[in-house]
Amino acid sequence: MSKREPPAIPRRAFELYDRYAHGQIDRREFMTGLAGVAAGTMTAPALLASLMPDYAQAQQVSFTDPDIVAAYREFDAPQGHGKGRGYLVRPAAGMVAGRVLVVHENRGLNPYIEDVARRLAKAGFVAFAPDALFTLGGYPGNDDDGRALQQRLDGDKIAADFAAAARFLQSLDGGKGKLGVVGFCFGGFIANRLAAEQPALIGAAVPFYGMPPSLDKVADIKAALLIQMAEMDDRINAAWPDYEAALQRHGIRYQAHVYPGTQHGFHNDSTPRYHPEAAEQAWSRSLAFLAGHLAD
Repeated sequence: MSKREPPAIPRRAFELYDRYAHGQIDRREFMTGLAGVAAGTMTAPALLASLMPDYAQAQQVSFTDPDIVAAYREFDAPQGHGKGRGYLVRPAAGMVAGRVLVVHENRGLNPYIEDVARRLAKAGFVAFAPDALFTLGGYPGNDDDGRALQQRLDGDKIAADFAAAARFLQSLDGGKGKLGVVGFCFGGFIANRLAAEQPALIGAAVPFYGMPPSLDKVADIKAALLIQMAEMDDRINAAWPDYEAALQRHGIRYQAHVYPGTQHGFHNDSTPRYHPEAAEQAWSRSLAFLAGHLAD
């Protein structure tokens, strides 16, 4: 599927969107800010429309692809919200390269994240993508409502839900080996947090532009980390020096990559923040990293 050509969006508009998407400003402040950077035909409403995701653009692997088998599965999460549900995708045949938990952004299990799970299955992994919003009815069909719903949930219980999802994934087919985890934005934070808090479960973590875990937990990490960052992502990157220092202090295995010319969310091919070259390079690195660290 051809991707839409990104419009000429000012960097300040991306920064405003990032603040809005992460609850730092409300919609009125967001629109006021967009009006301040709008110029010519790129009005504030036009900027808004351009910044919003178009999930039809994000499908790289069809849900009917014959190389995969997909289903929604529920799991118990007694320390979280009681029950969880996720999108489980397996290779239809052949050797399994490993099992990978996929963690969504701060808006629930949207079509982009489901497609990421399918991409992993096409590459030979068993992928499981839980929806933190399951107990509230699931992803509501748009990101604004999904973000509002996720803000209603307790963050520690969400983390417990994902830990339960990891245990569910580990248990499939009698499996005992460690898992990989890939997360984006909020999911990147959860990937970091699971690596720190669930060292017996997580063997490899790939956080895309995610905040670090509590630094006093870094010493507990046993997983290898592949940390993916955007160049123009001041909010996340400001936390990196202290995180890197802690990783080095405790001898944690890690690789870190900063992709030039990219915005926060550059892997998400449903938005104009998408950077095709960087996304492809980061994804290729992620697949190779997971395969290398999860091989039996």
